[in-house]
Amino acid sequence: MPMFPLGTVLFPYAALPLHLFEERYRLLAETCLRGDGRFGVVLIERGFEVGGGDARFAVGTVAHIVEAARTPDGRFLLATVGTERLRIRKWLDDDPFPRAEVDLLDEPRLRDRARAAELRSSVQRLLTRVLAMSAELGDHAAPVGAAELDADPVRASYEAAALAPVGPLDAQQLLEVDDPVARLTSLETMLTDAAEILGLRLAGG
Repeated sequence: MPMFPLGTVLFPYAALPLHLFEERYRLLAETCLRGDGRFGVVLIERGFEVGGGDARFAVGTVAHIVEAARTPDGRFLLATVGTERLRIRKWLDDDPFPRAEVDLLDEPRLRDRARAAELRSSVQRLLTRVLAMSAELGDHAAPVGAAELDADPVRASYEAAALAPVGPLDAQQLLEVDDPVARLTSLETMLTDAAEILGLRLAGG
């Protein structure tokens, strides 16, 4: 699968706009648009992707191109959405662009639906609060209305993870969690901590 290492984490169901200007990623876009429109996104663990020499995490997400436009000078503007998680089995040669053999990861069965629904509601309340506090402080964050999560706890766990104001390493940790209940539990803790910090800032502490 063609791969795009980035400095950000893509979650299933999340939108990812891309502006491709480097030659090899223009070629990646051309290749994907001639095929099934899919490529993998993984977080760069350390180093810089441009020019190579970076280290990449092993778990990422499949991105599906839903809209594409090419500028007169050959750049690509892509609208993509995350579909499913993947795990890198083996990295291939980066020429002409990064590629890897991957395994697509199935979502585990939701064993405790009642607990998952309870956590989903708690995470939505916390996320709404955190986004509202962030807006009050003038921080860059998603609009408060975006915190309306899907009724399905599995999808909701990914939506909340994509909206939560966490760093890329915390986001990667959330992506790698297989159990949606565990993902929601981690989100509940992260958002609680974020709310406490934002509360101190609002109080001038």
